[in-house]
Amino acid sequence: MIVGGAGLFLSAVQNSLTRQNVTGWGVLTRTGGTIGIFAAIGGGYEFARVAAANLREKDDAWNPTIGGFVGGSIVGLRYRSFPAVLGFGALLAIIQGTFDYTGGKMTGFARDAEVDEYERTEQVRRNRRRPIEETLHELGEGRGIYGPGYQERRAERLKKRYGIDVPQPA
Repeated sequence: MIVGGAGLFLSAVQNSLTRQNVTGWGVLTRTGGTIGIFAAIGGGYEFARVAAANLREKDDAWNPTIGGFVGGSIVGLRYRSFPAVLGFGALLAIIQGTFDYTGGKMTGFARDAEVDEYERTEQVRRNRRRPIEETLHELGEGRGIYGPGYQERRAERLKKRYGIDVPQPA
């Protein structure tokens, strides 16, 4: 579904870049094959990946490799050449297998699944927390950072400068 949507987007881009003035329906009629190819790639990849996982009864990097080969082979079918089928299948299989083997994330290594994320962030905060006196010395008071006795000092300052009595919170 998502890959088919990407195919629709690319078909729309192809349609908008044509030299002839084709209507908005050209997305489906003129460059609509792109939508079908992308939908077939996504469907073939996902089917082969899940089928391989079910048949092998394992969840490892070989499943996306098998799915990648099927998806790449569908790309190669568009060229109507057996070497293209094998080449694109092998290329996508290597890319997908390597991606899954190395963690399957673009954001870096996965964190330990056993550790609760909230507890981990609280530990990081406790470990890197600075004393309030050091923060006040570097930044000063204000902007949401107030030291002990701030209300009393504020009331005195306003009384001295402007003659305004500020009621103290109870």
